[in-house]
Amino acid sequence: MDSKQTALATIVVLGGIGLLAVSCSDDDVDDSLKAVEHAPADSYAPASAAKHEPEPRHAVPAVNRDVSWAYDGDGAPFLWSELKADYELCGAGNNQSPIDISAVTITDLADIEFNYQASPLEITNNGHTIQVNYAPGSSITVGDKKYELLQFHFHSPSEHTVGGKAYDMVAHLVHKSADGQLGVVGVMFKAGSAVNNAIAKVWLNMPEKAGTTVDVSDVVINAADLLPRDMTYFNYSGSLTTPPCSEGVNWMVMATPNQIASEQVKQFTRLFPLSARPVQPLNGRSVTVSN
Repeated sequence: MDSKQTALATIVVLGGIGLLAVSCSDDDVDDSLKAVEHAPADSYAPASAAKHEPEPRHAVPAVNRDVSWAYDGDGAPFLWSELKADYELCGAGNNQSPIDISAVTITDLADIEFNYQASPLEITNNGHTIQVNYAPGSSITVGDKKYELLQFHFHSPSEHTVGGKAYDMVAHLVHKSADGQLGVVGVMFKAGSAVNNAIAKVWLNMPEKAGTTVDVSDVVINAADLLPRDMTYFNYSGSLTTPPCSEGVNWMVMATPNQIASEQVKQFTRLFPLSARPVQPLNGRSVTVSN
């Protein structure tokens, strides 16, 4: 058993409230795992460190309005369900994403088998984020289910929070299985001085005008270069974090953040000052982490 597994396995019962807290004295346990509490499946109380309040729910019938969805102003997230009838789940759904990951259950999760190949670089500025469209042939396998990689895109700050804390940026790698289910791998990024070379390729070629796609076929990128070395991940059932907020998404949020340069975050936020939906109520869902 390695040092992280030892730390995960060391638990203490907190006086009378039925929560389990991980012992985090081991320096090898990453920040994300330090920030969460571990609870039995029937007890999902938020960690005391979590300060985020879920986005308020508004019992307003969905109507069609001549307003595009956005992250602020007249198209802000708490109004999404009012903009179009197709966006009703953004307000009425019970399994919405993102969430604050503050209480988790340790279990035997299947490893994510990453089978990523290099892809010619094709980048879209869709007005909300920068998206890299991926060539066919790359996938992940989780247990007996295979998901094909379709695209990855970015948000800043991270949409999921851990123990109430958002990271500086996140990449969402969007996959789809043969039966139509979406599986999204979230990779957090912590800003510092180290340049992320994979993201540097994207930023160097990203279009600044909304609605523009550029094909940089002489440049290749491999999504594997975005992944952290530690493959421990949080798992739960959620939704798209943008309209129409469709549910049934298999979320796999990597527990260990990767590195990105502070200037790279600034390059993105100059185009997209805010690109994160507020955290949503957990509504009794369980969040699991691999042991």
